[in-house]
Amino acid sequence: MLGLVENHSLPRTAAFFDLDKTVIAKSSTLTFSKSFYQGGLINRRAVLRTAYAQFVFMAGGADHDQMERMRAYLSALCRGWNVQQVKEIVAETLHDLIDPIIYDEAASLIEEHHTAGRDVVIVSTSGAEVVEPIGELLGADRVVATRMVVGEDGCFTGEVEYYAYGPTKAEAVKELAASEGYDLARCYAYSDSATDVPMLEAVGHPHAVNPDRALRREALARSWPILDFHRPVRLKQRLPALSVPPRPALVAAAAIGAAAATAGLVWYASKRRATVV
Repeated sequence: MLGLVENHSLPRTAAFFDLDKTVIAKSSTLTFSKSFYQGGLINRRAVLRTAYAQFVFMAGGADHDQMERMRAYLSALCRGWNVQQVKEIVAETLHDLIDPIIYDEAASLIEEHHTAGRDVVIVSTSGAEVVEPIGELLGADRVVATRMVVGEDGCFTGEVEYYAYGPTKAEAVKELAASEGYDLARCYAYSDSATDVPMLEAVGHPHAVNPDRALRREALARSWPILDFHRPVRLKQRLPALSVPPRPALVAAAAIGAAAATAGLVWYASKRRATVV
């Protein structure tokens, strides 16, 4: 259990959730690859490549070199994509693709944190064009995600403006704590990946969810709780529990090269540091 309702005379608190394999059962951006293909953004070869990337992602077998190769490929792939078209595709297919793969256990945790008076913040390496609408679907209060540079023509340039990965996630959490008045010692964080150890270290109540091998070792060594989420469920089957209207999302990032809001695998992007918007 998460404890009693927050004492509002104390500093505010929040629960920070990684997205992929923590709140939803797959990679958020890779899940949209078929829709991007149908919308003419990618070809069959790219669909097959993202399908393989989804497999590697689910198996937890991607190493740093693979991530860097895919980062370069996907950054080039999204160059010239119209951002508004990407947003429209995501909006049209969001409920069909994402709703069925939300973990029931994660949805319950989000409800519990809201009931306790805590903000819920999604902190994801995926791109904002994907993460923002998912955050709204979940009722999240804020969103931190990866941002791609958008040119004057409204299309991705292929450059990364902000990459929400590893240490930069922890920086975003700390900046939000400073701006929103969160007491990090009383905040919660959830992730499946060892790359998010800096974010988990930043709060007083870190949790490993469906952890990869490296994070499981770290969690065991530090006595962090390990949670097993395995029941995807459609939100409409749980309503009205998750029907709390979301507050405007604080988007600290947007789509990583082609990857972010498209053929996916944004977690392959380079470790470029930037200021959270």
